[in-house]
Amino acid sequence: MEQLKQNIESAWEDRSQLNNPIVKEAINEVIRLLDTGKLRVAEPVSGQWVVNEWVKKAVILYFPTRQMETIELDPFEFHDKIPLKRNYKELGVRVVPHAIARYGAFLARNVVMMPSYVNIGAYVDAGCMIDTWATVGSCAQVGKGVHLSGGVGIGGVLEPVQAAPVIIEDHAFIGSRCIVVEGVLVGKEAVLGANVVLTGSTRIIDVSGNEAVEYRAEVPDRSVVIPGSIPKTFPAGIYQVPCALIIGKRKESTDRKTSLNEALREHGVQV
Repeated sequence: MEQLKQNIESAWEDRSQLNNPIVKEAINEVIRLLDTGKLRVAEPVSGQWVVNEWVKKAVILYFPTRQMETIELDPFEFHDKIPLKRNYKELGVRVVPHAIARYGAFLARNVVMMPSYVNIGAYVDAGCMIDTWATVGSCAQVGKGVHLSGGVGIGGVLEPVQAAPVIIEDHAFIGSRCIVVEGVLVGKEAVLGANVVLTGSTRIIDVSGNEAVEYRAEVPDRSVVIPGSIPKTFPAGIYQVPCALIIGKRKESTDRKTSLNEALREHGVQV
């Protein structure tokens, strides 16, 4: 692994090395390891998420080493540099037409892909539901048992290489048409109601207590979140801008489905 890292870092500094067969093989090996889940763009270490920048560099370098080619799946045709993921039966993944995952994305066992899209470098852990027209962007990290509802957009990131990917931790529920981008971390068992938009600068305000508590780029574990708005002063006057409101907590429970249903009913969350 250390030798792979050295080859990638060297090619990153000197792109002429992309013609070197040893460097090409190193890049291909990193993408293969990503595809099989043996390597990740970001991973939890001692309770903190760490970005493996050199792995992201390998993904970026993979593109210039590839040639455009036609991919025919009669009656459909694609023209791209990256192959499609294959062998879903052996992987234990259910893929409904017209779901697409790119080679270099990892899908663990019992993932279900409705017509949806998973990009290269993404990691989707066991038992996730990726619902209709949901997208998981490049290098995004999705934990176990996560439900991405219809039309959800989980943003991708390649450059700058030091930028953190979007992280959705275990058993979170992301409601319909939510957008999560710019390295936002959604904590374990959190619930995002329909149409919540989270960017790196979105104000995430916990209004469940006597005083508001504000977060940026992170939704705490088990938070129940809905769309909101707050006034902001502009030269032309005061206008409402979007924010996200934490209105309560999902109960700690060994039965996560019951806990989720209780949270949805108790807080009247639309999903």
